[in-house]
Amino acid sequence: MKFPTPSSLAQRIRPHLHRKVPFEVGKYGDDPRWSNKDLDPVPIELQTWGGIDYWAYWCSDMLAPPLAATVSTVMSLGFTARETIPIVFFGFMICSVVVTLTGKMGARYHVAYPVIVRASFGMYGSYPAICIRAFVAMMWTAILCVQAGGFLQNCITAIWPSFKNFPNHLSPNAGIDSAGLLCFFLYWIVQTILSIMPIKKLRLLFLAKAIIVPPTFAALFLWAVIVTHGGGELVTGKMKLKTPMNTAYSALTGLNVIIGLFSSMAVNMPDFGRFSRNRLSGGHQYFALPIIGTLGALTPIFVTSAHSHIWGEFEWYMPAVIAKFDSRAAKFFTGASFILATIGNQIAAGSFPFSNDISGLAPQYINIFRGTIIMSIFCVVSTPWNIIRNASGLLSFLSGYSCLMGPLAGVLVTDFYIIRKGKLDITSLYDGKPGARYWYTGGMNFRAFFSFVLGFTPTLPGFARAIGGPMKVHVGGAWKIYTFAWLFGFTFASLTYYVICTYISPPIDSFVDEAVLPPHVGDVGSDTGSAEADVEKGGVKVSEMDS
Repeated sequence: MKFPTPSSLAQRIRPHLHRKVPFEVGKYGDDPRWSNKDLDPVPIELQTWGGIDYWAYWCSDMLAPPLAATVSTVMSLGFTARETIPIVFFGFMICSVVVTLTGKMGARYHVAYPVIVRASFGMYGSYPAICIRAFVAMMWTAILCVQAGGFLQNCITAIWPSFKNFPNHLSPNAGIDSAGLLCFFLYWIVQTILSIMPIKKLRLLFLAKAIIVPPTFAALFLWAVIVTHGGGELVTGKMKLKTPMNTAYSALTGLNVIIGLFSSMAVNMPDFGRFSRNRLSGGHQYFALPIIGTLGALTPIFVTSAHSHIWGEFEWYMPAVIAKFDSRAAKFFTGASFILATIGNQIAAGSFPFSNDISGLAPQYINIFRGTIIMSIFCVVSTPWNIIRNASGLLSFLSGYSCLMGPLAGVLVTDFYIIRKGKLDITSLYDGKPGARYWYTGGMNFRAFFSFVLGFTPTLPGFARAIGGPMKVHVGGAWKIYTFAWLFGFTFASLTYYVICTYISPPIDSFVDEAVLPPHVGDVGSDTGSAEADVEKGGVKVSEMDS
């Protein structure tokens, strides 16, 4: 292995010491306010991701602590495994439809979410849409640092059992002890270093996780089955509901939590889809999320049941479960595997999307490297250990931001596939001059914002009730919409946007007769008589929509 020399490290760091990000004029615009190397369409030489890479990516994103925490949160509503698995499966099936559609947007135009959203919301209107996703990415990354710190604590305790007696100098109300804080910072350093890796190297990280982590999930599943002699009370028995809702609304809440877990992925996928070498062709992409997610969900379900069977209490927090293992080897290797799982998930769903977002807000000053550093700082100053103290808090958080992510995804999908028929002008996505194709009114598409607001406003009473508690916030029956906030928001915003753009105020000036595409690796040396005839024009491709 070749280690970097001081001169090579200095060469890599030096460009980031300048106030502004280097900008290449004239490639996709002449204004650094809208373009930099990380936001421009992916060049042909980096369009290398295939089917295996994306399945490895989904393994990296799915088989991680958020899946365990979310599935166990659904179980905290009182459902057994037989009731939870269908909720998980249908939740991922619904989410996979939108994830696949948005992923193909990025794969077709080879750009990330902050660029593709300009077509729907406008050049300046993209800023609020970017901030909504950036907030979700920040929160998840920070939360996962705490959980990964717990896994690291499991590993250290397995090697040095005396670490369990590490003196605590923090207040009982701090939400974390001294040992946990130390492990948090140790992990934080490692994840920051790995997060700034180039995307071409992240492929290798995702592949490594796809090889190492699934056997760990399988081993935990088998352990839980063996110690409970087939499942335990949560799997084979029946528990009484612990919520004031009836079974139907509890099921809708559980479905909303599952969708909420990956509602951010519904708009994250263009960030990774843009690296596709075949524009995400093939139906297998749709099945990756429900298959991997549902099979992966079996592990936290059975592990939670095993914990209840052995220790007599419901425990969804995986570091706490691993800490109770008698075998030091099992404690170490399971903790180490979950650390790798967390790092992969953090990058896939947190630091990389956030870095793209913040780069989209200020391309002339921030690129992915600088965005990652900003994210790392937030992971410390946000004190995320106060967010994950109980399952009900996590439930409110997941359902809460799905109120916003559903309408956002609805507008994005409807605009691209139904209103524009998939036809965008790639060069105009970097043109922020007044009167440009995607300028609309003052740089904002008010059709999109009106639809977005109508999509989430009816869910606000339920959101207030979830945060404040049913005993403090009385909203009558309005809370019921909140139990399926993502589905309601997506559907209502989509229908509203369709009606406005079709019958009331069509954005005619932003339409193009033919899609203007960036160069694609599959087009190199293509036959001019092919079904999709591409003509070179101004450094980009002009093409009809893929059949």
